[in-house]
Amino acid sequence: MNREDFPILNSNLIYLDNGATTLKPKSVIDKINEYYSNNSVNIHRGDYKLSLKVEEEYEDVRGKVKDFINADSNSEIVFTSGTTDSINRVVFGFMKNKLKAGDEVLLTKAEHASNILPWLKLSEEIGIVVKYIELDNHLVTIDNVKAAINANTKVISLAHITNVLGDTRPIKEISELAHQYGIYLVVDGAQSVPRIKVDVKDLDIDFLAFSAHKMLGPTGVGVLYGKSNLLEDMEPTTLGGGMNTEFTIDSYELKSIPTRFEAGTPNIAGVLGLGAAIDYINKIGIDNISKHERMLRDYFIAKAEEIPNLVIYNKEITSDTIAFNIDGVFSQDTALYLDHYNICVRAGNHCAKVLKEDLLVKNTCRISFYFYNTREEIDKVIEVLKKNEDIFKVII
Repeated sequence: MNREDFPILNSNLIYLDNGATTLKPKSVIDKINEYYSNNSVNIHRGDYKLSLKVEEEYEDVRGKVKDFINADSNSEIVFTSGTTDSINRVVFGFMKNKLKAGDEVLLTKAEHASNILPWLKLSEEIGIVVKYIELDNHLVTIDNVKAAINANTKVISLAHITNVLGDTRPIKEISELAHQYGIYLVVDGAQSVPRIKVDVKDLDIDFLAFSAHKMLGPTGVGVLYGKSNLLEDMEPTTLGGGMNTEFTIDSYELKSIPTRFEAGTPNIAGVLGLGAAIDYINKIGIDNISKHERMLRDYFIAKAEEIPNLVIYNKEITSDTIAFNIDGVFSQDTALYLDHYNICVRAGNHCAKVLKEDLLVKNTCRISFYFYNTREEIDKVIEVLKKNEDIFKVII
């Protein structure tokens, strides 16, 4: 990896908000520009060579995604607008028809809003019961999953890696347990797919959702993976052009999966950008990404010992993020202070508003690494944080 591949890094910016979105390498930017400059036509509709060329390239990306997560076939890969859209499709296109009043869905209080709010809405609509697996020192343990399951449990829906504390859940063990009881497993892979190997067959995941923009790709594009038999039984949540074989004034017939789930003109440039992002990640190697991120986190933890009033909430958790506060300082003030030195971190509740019930703090600052970050950047952050007695002089 060459940092020069990332045009934004040619400035003096230190970007440490990768859990929110990652930077884009030039190859991804070039692929998107190439489409808009030279190939800006629609697909799945044209009978001319350029349209067919772009359609082939678009469908080739489906194959790249399939290989990246080791799905069985291209038909198990549905392009969406992002993780949020993908989870909503599962909830309202599949689960709404499978669940009934009194059926229980297990989540945790560390989930992102996108993996809580759709289930709460479904609870309002059909009377399902949303329950939360108890966390053990902020972690999901297989024992606590077992304790939460009962005869009414029909779905377990969890982030593979959480977006605040960065803990990795034992998805394979949870999957084995869930399927013993005929429970569906939905996995939010927004944080895991960009940084660790996610093999949907080995993990035996029923549905997996993730976003392009957290793995070097553009915003507005995501993926829903589902086992073929489950997708065949899922209803489209959007209907329109391109997803039907025919329709009359009073009836219609759907196309096969996955096309039936991609009504309207897709985000063609975005999908092509996702393909270029996967190529870039494959060139580096997902295991190398994981190793580098863990090295950076360990380095930060060690250096942070030099700052006595820095509180790290996930210090004992093996993760790729740092959730912290300066003692007595509001997290957004810390973020503004760091921004004065061109250091970008996230502050707030990170769309995990109920985690405060377990963490016992409402807002935190979050540093999230990716493979283009360096020890030298961490040194600069530590240097600035050491001077935090000047924080209010800087931000006022």
